Amino acid sequence: MKLFSCILTENDCYRRGARITPKGVMVHSTGANNPWLRRYVQPDDGRLGKNTNANDWNRSGLDVCVHAFIGKTADGSVAIYQTLPWDRRGWHAGSGRNGSANDGYLSFEICEDGLADRAYFDKAFRAAAELTAYLCAKFGLDPGKDGVVIDHSEGYRRGIASNHGDVSHWLKKFGRTMDDFRKDVIRLGEVENMTREELEALVDERVKKALVGADTTASDWAREELQQAKEHGITDATRPRGYATREEAAIMVERLRAALTK
Repeated sequence: MKLFSCILTENDCYRRGARITPKGVMVHSTGANNPWLRRYVQPDDGRLGKNTNANDWNRSGLDVCVHAFIGKTADGSVAIYQTLPWDRRGWHAGSGRNGSANDGYLSFEICEDGLADRAYFDKAFRAAAELTAYLCAKFGLDPGKDGVVIDHSEGYRRGIASNHGDVSHWLKKFGRTMDDFRKDVIRLGEVENMTREELEALVDERVKKALVGADTTASDWAREELQQAKEHGITDATRPRGYATREEAAIMVERLRAALTK
């Protein structure tokens, strides 16, 4: 996870200094076709690039501010920038009949593009899931618990945010939902909470399974010739989609040579 810091110290929200005890994470997207972080996050740190329009969020007179942004740096890579201290009360949700998510939710904005680029979507929402998993672990939040990880549109339906459609409007363009996003966060959190030994054991198990090919069946295109090879004594045809070791390959070649020289 590429997490950098550029605290928006000139924003009135930061200057107000109100604090929260985080109880959830609210996901937002910017609603404008501009994936570049420099549009919102300044000053340029050598990675962001300079906002020549001077309309970034690091200035007074704005009634919005979030804890982080996700988008493209000047070189086109996707990164995360923290823009408020995590315990600072953000101005991101507005309010509803049941109050305001500003009073307890951490928040971040994903910089939207034209909402048609799958590659950017995947990278941005992967970063969003990583950031959410990180924040849940940092503040002891359970992302699987109802109401802990929500987007702005869900906040509106719960009566704690203004009427916005983000980020579900973007997710559905690629066949995904906030439930899918929460599952990603949970999976990342499970990995985050593993010990090094547990993670190594899991990786070793999955690599071994892939290499050995246990419990696999032959692909349709290979089934007939694999059976013929078995009948000719070249292979026993077990674990057909596993990898052959050098010694196994040598034995099969030798069996083929013997069969051809009979």
